[in-house]
Formats: sequence, structure tokens, C-alpha cells
Amino acid sequence: MRRIKLLEVRSELGAGTRGSSLGIDALRIACLNQGSDYFRQFNAVVVPDQNQALFDENQFPFAKHIDAVYTVQKAIASTVEQTLRFGEFPLVLAADHSNAAATIAGIKAAYPHKTLGVVWIDAHADIHSPYTTPSGNMHGMPLALALNDDNLPCQRNQVPPETEFFWRRLQNLGEPGPKLLPEHLTYVVVRDTEAEENAIIQRHGIKNFTLEEVTEKGAHQVAREIYERLRFCDMVYISFDVDSLDSRFSKGTGTPVRAGLDVPQATALCQALLDNERVVCFEMVEINPTLDSENTMAQNAFTILEAATETIQERLRVDAVTSRGPRGEVAGG
Repeated sequence: MRRIKLLEVRSELGAGTRGSSLGIDALRIACLNQGSDYFRQFNAVVVPDQNQALFDENQFPFAKHIDAVYTVQKAIASTVEQTLRFGEFPLVLAADHSNAAATIAGIKAAYPHKTLGVVWIDAHADIHSPYTTPSGNMHGMPLALALNDDNLPCQRNQVPPETEFFWRRLQNLGEPGPKLLPEHLTYVVVRDTEAEENAIIQRHGIKNFTLEEVTEKGAHQVAREIYERLRFCDMVYISFDVDSLDSRFSKGTGTPVRAGLDVPQATALCQALLDNERVVCFEMVEINPTLDSENTMAQNAFTILEAATETIQERLRVDAVTSRGPRGEVAGG
């Protein structure tokens, strides 16, 4: 990989509260207010959204707007796959977190024979399925899609065939079957979960690094422990939901939760995790300026984003140097 490409995904179909489609624009305003040229540095591609479907009556109570979500996620997965195949680093700025399922599908489509590890920095586990969801909001379901696990032992909903049709299509996006194994998923500061999610997390033994662990050990030690857990993974995807921040710093998001990271902790954690040659994609999601005042959430998120991007750039420069032979040829090329 030689350069970063920004993938802008404004679909907010999976959220329960409207407004995250404006999150990328809020980041751009924060960039301007901080006197940065961040958005001039990188090529960007805008993935078409289907947010007009929000004006239609929802026909899928246990996976709201899943038909339109499927259309969007096909485009996201294809864009991520193409970006990786062109040797670029996809940095995804997305509205709601349901879109991450498509990012994962795109990574696996580009590298079908490689093992993927996922670091999920979030207040929520996002591991519901239509069979277990209490809300029907699909931003609570991306990891169930990636794991291809419906959590049927905890089923609470009788899901209609029409919903099942699109759910199976989403599960098989990119390539059929699971994109991720439970032992290759690591949570950070997840702290707001339902009983059904707790059951599947316990059943699979999925590790969650709590705020207390992050505070006590520090970002670099937590990153070391995460990568030790993911030592058998060929590549890693890092997904950062801004509600991983404490609600004092993250009112401008759909589901803020107390007892989260502060901005310096989140910045240090993202930098420590991104300083690893196996990371192939970074994603930031769920900024909602309609719930904010004075664009505070986006200002905080942009601080984290800019620092994270600098770490990615430095690592790509190092990779480019070390992958070339004495005459400048790419090693093995």
C-alpha cells in the first residue's frame, strides 16, 4: 500500500436516531475550524447512500430498511475491495455502524485466503441479529453479519421470510459464509449490552478490554495484548465508534454512554493499534451533529482522526521503504 484513500459513507439507514449522515460534513467543518488541510491531502470517493428510503414506511421491523441497507452495503464492499486491490489504504468515514459489516466483507473479498482480525472500539457490542434485536436497528448487527452467527439460542423474534432473504444476502456479501472467527474479534471499552449479546460473548469467549484495563495498562500495553490475541491473523481491521468516548465528550452521537475513553486515551489507543504492519483498514463512525452543540463531537473526533492518520501515513512510508530492494524494486516483484 502506498497511499490513503478516504471512503465517505453517508448511509444512516441502520441508526435509530437521524443525523449521522451529516457526520462527515461535521468533520470537514471541524477540519476548517482547526486550520487543517486534512481533506485536501487525500483522494476521496463517496459511496452512494439510500437515505431516501427513510421517507418510506419500514417493512422490516426486525431489521429496519434491510432492503436498502443491502443495496448500500454491496456498494461499500465493492469500493473497499477495489481500494485494497489498487494497493491503497481505505480509511472509511461512515455514518452508522451497520456499514462496518460491508467494510469487513470488502476486505475479505480482496484477501479471501487471509485470516482477518477485528478490533472493535465501541460502547456497544453490535452483535445482535434480527432474531435477537430489541430495536430492529441494524447498527446493532454488523458483527453478527461478519461472524455469520444468528445467536438462535437466544432468539426472541419470529423473523419473516422477506427479512431472512436479505439477511442471508448480507451474510454472504463479498464471499459466502463467515468473514470473521470469534477468537479473532477483540472489543475495547464495550459497556452497554443486552442479555442476548452477553450470552453470545460469553459463549465464544470474546475478550473485552475495559476502561479500567485501558487506564491501568495504557494504550501501548493494551495494543500489545490485542495483537498477541490476534497473532494468528494475517490482517487487522480497526473500527472506531465515537461513542467509545465517555458521554462527557460524545454527546453528538446517537447512543452516548458514560464511563468511556477520554480524547487523549482514544488518540493514544488508535495510534498504538495503527502502528502495526498488519492493519489494512481503519473506520470511524456515528458522529451525529444534530445531537451536539458547537460541533464538539466532530472536533474531538477530528483530533483523533488526524493523529490516527499521521500514524498510518508514517507506517505506510516505512512499509514502502522496507518492501523495496537496493535498486528500488518492490521485493518479490
